[in-house]
Amino acid sequence: MSGNPPVLDELIERLAKLPGLGRKSATRLSLFFLRQPEDEVRELAQALCEVKEKIKFCSLCHNFTDSDPCPRCSDPRRDRGMICVVETPGDLLALEASGLFGGLYHVLGGALAPLSGVGPDDLKIAELLQRVDVSGADEEHPPIREVVLATGSSPEGEATGAYLAQRLKERGVAVTRLARGIPIGVDLEYVDNATIRQSLENRRSY
Repeated sequence: MSGNPPVLDELIERLAKLPGLGRKSATRLSLFFLRQPEDEVRELAQALCEVKEKIKFCSLCHNFTDSDPCPRCSDPRRDRGMICVVETPGDLLALEASGLFGGLYHVLGGALAPLSGVGPDDLKIAELLQRVDVSGADEEHPPIREVVLATGSSPEGEATGAYLAQRLKERGVAVTRLARGIPIGVDLEYVDNATIRQSLENRRSY
């Protein structure tokens, strides 16, 4: 028994489930909330509820958004002839922060991991191939010149990239891969802007 009020222990247990938070960090955060004015805590709780209520996935790129299609997919200034394929929304944000890619995106929702039961049907691969298949059909779907594979450098990311390259080449689209500026085993969202710049500028044909 911790000796804490049950409601405090419940909060600590729930916070400890968040990524990067152990029980000690969750305890410190819980005590921080206790010291805050009630209205600030209520506003935080309301913000969490609104995120769950209002945020959805874009029907085109499958990134988080509160409108469909998302602002990036709707932006006429972006190069609609290029699609950059990433594993997660975090990877997309990392590339956008570099300010070096002006095309569209496609979020797979993960990487192929057969040993963990994650196959092609569990990712947004069919949706990517469909985007390529309908490209060039009309003004609303301009031709896609290039697909940039920005999957991670982990074994799963490399396997995903190789699988996508094969499927895309069957459709006659140019496929490139981010250069080896990204360290092996590191997720894209943790890479600095200079490394992302080097990877984008030196991407290679797949």
